[in-house]
Amino acid sequence: MERGEYLVVMGLCLLITLPLELLLGARVWRRPRRLLVAMVPLVVAYSIWDIAMIAGGSWSYSDEKLTGILLPFEMPLEELVFFVVVPICGLLTLEAVGNVLTALGRLRAGEPVGRVLRDLPHGGGPRPAPAASTGEKVA
Repeated sequence: MERGEYLVVMGLCLLITLPLELLLGARVWRRPRRLLVAMVPLVVAYSIWDIAMIAGGSWSYSDEKLTGILLPFEMPLEELVFFVVVPICGLLTLEAVGNVLTALGRLRAGEPVGRVLRDLPHGGGPRPAPAASTGEKVA
């Protein structure tokens, strides 16, 4: 790996999992508050753990594979990025798999394939039923 390549790999991880949000309706990015609530404790806990391990000499990092940008307490930038990116990719995967399993259950229950597929990009749940027609035109 060259300098900065680790950050490129983290970016690719996000890019590769983007279809889970867009095509399978994972809705991780579309619910930023929930994402933040899930991520903050995890990032804080792992950062404290990482800082303690670095300070205690339990592990270190190869300078040639990192950008050289150090955060407080000698934590490499890449570590913080890792603590953010990997759980987000995991959440995207978990939500997408849940949506697919929900869709399969709906198909087994006899729902039309078209309706199930139409609903996937919207988070796997059913769309709200259209309003009953009253004969009035809606602009």
